[in-house]
Amino acid sequence: MKNFNLLICIFLGCIINAQKKLPVVKANSNQMTILEVDNGFTTDWNADPNIKLDVYTTSKLDTEKKTIKIKTDIDSASFTIKKGENKDFIVLLKGKDSCATRIASLPPKNFSKARPPFHDTIKLSINEQNTMFVKTILNKTDTLTLNFDTGSSDLTLTRETLKNKIKSSLKSGSNALEIGNKIYKEFSIYPADLSGHGTEGRFGWDLFDGMIVELDYDKGIMAVHSQLPKEVKKDKSYSKLAIKYFNNVFFVESSIRQGKSINTDWYLFDTGYQRTVMLDGPMLKEQGFPVDSMKEIKRVIMKGAQGNEVPVITSGLESLSLGKYTLKNIPAQVLSQSRLVSRSRMHILGNEILKRFNVFFDFQNNVVYLKPNKLMAEKYIEQS
Repeated sequence: MKNFNLLICIFLGCIINAQKKLPVVKANSNQMTILEVDNGFTTDWNADPNIKLDVYTTSKLDTEKKTIKIKTDIDSASFTIKKGENKDFIVLLKGKDSCATRIASLPPKNFSKARPPFHDTIKLSINEQNTMFVKTILNKTDTLTLNFDTGSSDLTLTRETLKNKIKSSLKSGSNALEIGNKIYKEFSIYPADLSGHGTEGRFGWDLFDGMIVELDYDKGIMAVHSQLPKEVKKDKSYSKLAIKYFNNVFFVESSIRQGKSINTDWYLFDTGYQRTVMLDGPMLKEQGFPVDSMKEIKRVIMKGAQGNEVPVITSGLESLSLGKYTLKNIPAQVLSQSRLVSRSRMHILGNEILKRFNVFFDFQNNVVYLKPNKLMAEKYIEQS
């Protein structure tokens, strides 16, 4: 019995020592920032000693590991985290209150070894406003026309739809969305004032995390695969673009040209944005790009997803390149004021450009494959 008690004491002592060895970040203010170094994503965070364990979940990792920086008003720390890993630390507030905090990286998803392999094909439609949509069923009850919006995540329904159409009971964490022959779960539902023309809401890319999604405008289909079809890698007409994740959406690299000036940056891949490309004018000016020399076509006030007003100037852009393909004489939307998203500025690729390519999204290896389709020569809406 004495030996048993001794082992218990040693065991408890090990736990206490392990807890004592947790990294400590000092703070006098409960306000702090968390920075994902690889993508520049910054989050405001409040240290709270009343929460048993406060968890910050990173964006999806497109590399094996990433560095996270914590900065308080008087201290800072860096952590390297791998896929599926957790890093715990203590924020010591005013020298007395311990705030247990965890940085969590979600385990990677990969359905490439699913047995049997799946290839689910759904009818894909696109209207004159560049909104692509499919028919879906929510909770086996509500038939909904939804936009596949790669610039969003989870499921978003318009307030009108939530109020007047949904008959099923919506419960957090237990909803199911049927798209084609597959049922998707583990998503959140958010309200919004607006959605793409003719749709009742939108679903994001992350429903397909770990899968392959195909958009073929020539055939009018959307397909979900467990494996990338072998012919895609063999087809030299596809251009291959790396994916970078930021705040649960994803970006690809693109270059724009005006005269002798070329600017290369990461662009939000946003099939839910109905125009060509939205450029952050002030950011481009800071980088020396001749925004003011672009010929103005028109000025409009646009509505954001939440009904907010955004002043936009449409100007002539000489060219935009995606991989090995270049589009010319594009009526681009140029913001006169930067639009901050999670404290970051960004450019956006919209579906007036993206619809001109048949696409494979490889959410297993974080790659986009695209090649021109029958819509490539179609006039832009502003030129029609």
